[in-house]
Amino acid sequence: MNKTKPYKISKQTVWQAYKLVKSNKGAPGIDDESLQHFEDNLKDNLYKIWNRMSSGSYFPPPVKVVEIPKKNGGIRILGVPTVSDRIAQMTAKLYFEPLVEPHFHPDSYGYRPEKSAIDAVRITRERCWKYDWVLEFDIKGLFDNIEHELLMKAVKKHTDNKWIILYIERWLKAPFQKKDGELVERISGTPQGRPPKKDPKNTPR
Repeated sequence: MNKTKPYKISKQTVWQAYKLVKSNKGAPGIDDESLQHFEDNLKDNLYKIWNRMSSGSYFPPPVKVVEIPKKNGGIRILGVPTVSDRIAQMTAKLYFEPLVEPHFHPDSYGYRPEKSAIDAVRITRERCWKYDWVLEFDIKGLFDNIEHELLMKAVKKHTDNKWIILYIERWLKAPFQKKDGELVERISGTPQGRPPKKDPKNTPR
């Protein structure tokens, strides 16, 4: 007798998530597993991701810390998840992104499908001929200081999907792992890293 999974997640969506992660390449996480090594046992590895996510037993591993020097001095912390975790995150993204994308401002270009920094430069050039002023500002440590409670409040405003909420909360709490193996608890902020873009024609079933 087949047991029904508590969360309905399409195997096809997990496969699509894998293809998007593959197209984006990326470095190994804390397990040092490369994409090529992951593909050595691709079918079983993807099944494990689907099975654990569908059953509610998926727990993200710690995020590898990579320090990147800033041009103006200082260090920017980049979080590198494992290949498996990137696929799991992309699976959730494919379900959740269509729900929130329509609510973003038309002039928001970061981390959005069908938009890029080049688009921002293009529209800026066009507007330079219409206006004689520009307003520039930056939020210091934005990704480092996002409050988890407020972020989850925003997530829940746009979906009541229990597994999406469950795993986003777990990803937010997944600790950083430093080069020396030390684990750093995360009580605020999100790891920085650009997610792969998805094909808007392909939607989860």
